[in-house]
Amino acid sequence: MIDIAGAVAVESIDEASRDQPEPAHAAAGVRGVAAHYGDPMREQRALDTAVGLVDRSHRGVIAVPGEERASWLHTLTSQHLADLAAGEGTELLVLSPHGHIEQHALVAEDGVTTWLDTEPGATTGLLSYLERMRFFSKVEPRDATADHALLSLVGPEASGALETLGVTGLAAPDAVAVPGPKFRRGEVPPRPTARYAVRPLPAGGWARRVPLGVDLLVPRETMDQVVAELRGAGVPVAGLWAYEAIRVAARRPRVGVDTDHRTIPAEVNLIGPAVHLDKGCYRGQETVARVHNLGRPPRRLVLLHLDGVSTDQPPAAGTPVTLDDRAVGFVGTAVHHYELGQIALAVVKRNVPEDARLMIGNIATAIDPD
Repeated sequence: MIDIAGAVAVESIDEASRDQPEPAHAAAGVRGVAAHYGDPMREQRALDTAVGLVDRSHRGVIAVPGEERASWLHTLTSQHLADLAAGEGTELLVLSPHGHIEQHALVAEDGVTTWLDTEPGATTGLLSYLERMRFFSKVEPRDATADHALLSLVGPEASGALETLGVTGLAAPDAVAVPGPKFRRGEVPPRPTARYAVRPLPAGGWARRVPLGVDLLVPRETMDQVVAELRGAGVPVAGLWAYEAIRVAARRPRVGVDTDHRTIPAEVNLIGPAVHLDKGCYRGQETVARVHNLGRPPRRLVLLHLDGVSTDQPPAAGTPVTLDDRAVGFVGTAVHHYELGQIALAVVKRNVPEDARLMIGNIATAIDPD
């Protein structure tokens, strides 16, 4: 955890992922992360309007060196990685044979190693899958969480703050449009691949431009140095509570918190950043193609506004969302937002009307009209 006055650690490894098991590296002495630094709402405002530094070093990190790493990961995951070049990043999914989401990771390629960072508690499952699929491929996947930590510069001024570390020219990534269904090849242009710019850091590690800002994957031995340089340049720190509020308002789901065992990528807006629709031969690809080309997904991710809440404790992840006393979905991440009030991501049935008056327990809630 970034060690400054006012830091309040999360009670577990991540209060925002109550359903996640504690990561194996927690017992090995890896530092925890801060929920906030004394003023969560001020921290949110900084992330939303300017920039702030968030300690996300509880995330798992997997290193995949080896000359066949790109082609190997290409065959195992939902993303087009065969031509992944040094200085590029993206997102990927590992799906079940039926197309349900099992793992989500962000990717960075440095020319020697492909780096994957994933949800707290998910490292063991993802690494186990990769190791089972090695066969005779020239790759050496390993758990790098103990020696690498993730920090995030979040906010519209993230690229400017990054210049403090000597890195320039990281433009915000363009959103990848998801084409409509196609029944004959050539009806729509080939779909581009989601790519994030990646640059080396002078202190070691790299910076990756992502939709919410810039991720910094740094050796843990240089983490304090990087934090000191950024704080010395006036970049404030913010805790996970603030980060989660900004993420929820941006409608970016977390796998394992805003998903369940039946979730498919099209239900939670992960087709654009993490799935390439013009590649095949990966586990679960048939479901992805069928849902995209022949029909809508059975559920959808929505942002909910919770009314009349008098408690400081948001609904727990997994709490049912009901309509006329009938369950129509479940809550994922619920947060207090500095401008929007109490909001939550939820997965609900596709046919739930936009103006439906939903309930979470005894809390009335409505779908965000945007």
